[in-house]
Amino acid sequence: MNGKLPPIIVRRLGIAPAARSVECVACNNCPDLFELEDGDFAVIGFDMTDELADRLPADAGCGPGERIVRVPRAVLVAARQEIPCLV
Repeated sequence: MNGKLPPIIVRRLGIAPAARSVECVACNNCPDLFELEDGDFAVIGFDMTDELADRLPADAGCGPGERIVRVPRAVLVAARQEIPCLV
């Protein structure tokens, strides 16, 4: 670790995975979205880096320590009204 404390999860955006779909079984396969105390977001999704890295647009890239994550539409739709806007 780089000496910094890990970020703190402030809240879940949307509803709990088990209430949203049958995909979440015994806390496995449960995509989710969280707001961190610094205003950033943390996402639990499906790692698609190997499948999509070579298909990114020319002006996009996935650097060391980054992963391309697939988030089911239902997760973002459920969280839409809770995602802060810039306006």
